[in-house]
Amino acid sequence: MDSFVSGAAEEKRLVVPVESAGWRLDQFVASELLEVSRTRVQELVEAGRITVDGHSARASLKLRGGEQVSIAGEPRRAEVTTRAEAIPLEIVYQDKWLAVVNKPAGMMVHAGAGASDEARGGGTLVNALLHLFGQLSTVGGALRPGIVHRLDKETSGLMVIARTDEAHEALAAKFAAREMTKTYIALVEGAVEQDAGTVELAIRRDAVKRTRMSVVSGPASDGARAAVTHYRVTERIDSPFGRFTMLRLRIETGRTHQIRVHMASLRHPVVGDTLYGAAGTLQAQRRVGGVKGKRETLRLGRNFLHAAELEFDHPMTGEHVAFRVSLPADLLTFRDQLLRESEATTEVAVSQTSMSRRISR
Repeated sequence: MDSFVSGAAEEKRLVVPVESAGWRLDQFVASELLEVSRTRVQELVEAGRITVDGHSARASLKLRGGEQVSIAGEPRRAEVTTRAEAIPLEIVYQDKWLAVVNKPAGMMVHAGAGASDEARGGGTLVNALLHLFGQLSTVGGALRPGIVHRLDKETSGLMVIARTDEAHEALAAKFAAREMTKTYIALVEGAVEQDAGTVELAIRRDAVKRTRMSVVSGPASDGARAAVTHYRVTERIDSPFGRFTMLRLRIETGRTHQIRVHMASLRHPVVGDTLYGAAGTLQAQRRVGGVKGKRETLRLGRNFLHAAELEFDHPMTGEHVAFRVSLPADLLTFRDQLLRESEATTEVAVSQTSMSRRISR
């Protein structure tokens, strides 16, 4: 039985032939639609725009033959032009092949093809880079010129940018071969038990909440990708708002939300990361002489995660280069406030102990 396409432009319908039994849903749809990649099909599935017999499905669904697959709207990506914008940006290093920038928190790296018109409007790292450099590598396409790797919107810190296609391909190869040393600083909730450790759990997109990632116990399979995170404790904070641990982390892989999901898997989510279980607002209530004091709150407003160091061999010159940026002001202020509160609580406790001793005498 041959597959066929019917329906108006608003919806396309495919009937799965028996010859395609056993194929994955994304594999089948990509084979039927011209000029639509398998990656694009997976994006459409995640967005709920592809259904099987009227029901949502996973891209990895194994077809039996005879199902009706519906695709809502135009499956091809809309053409998006990215414009240059004069946005302040800290350049840590630059030459004719590449640049290293310090991305601020709150800035998206690039607009997505499925983003709203407002989200496409600008304000991204790519918009700023086009203004600063004019020409960037074209390997990543019109939406992602120069972008070799990414940081989450609310993560600050170092990113390397390719200015030429040759540099882009060489840098991408280094990332794939794990030849880029990437070190992060994070503050996590709770007291991490071990002073150092490694999380080696595969990661895949959460089956229920598609904006989240989830860890997979055992070997990578069914869409999960291997991920390795090394961590070391650098500071422990015991404050009225709870216990916290400052970590220095090095990742061997660069999976989506890797540090965030790995720390959450240890039940120590990154402070401020409500997507993975962290508190949105920290609360504390002091006691003075056994009497409850005023309840206090503390809020960061973003994830306490910063890409602090980047080290690699320059892909064009072979020179070993290393870059480092300090914690930004908002993270330093938050940490210092926790430390001040911790010291104030200790002073109150010492004062109360001294008073008790004087009374007992």
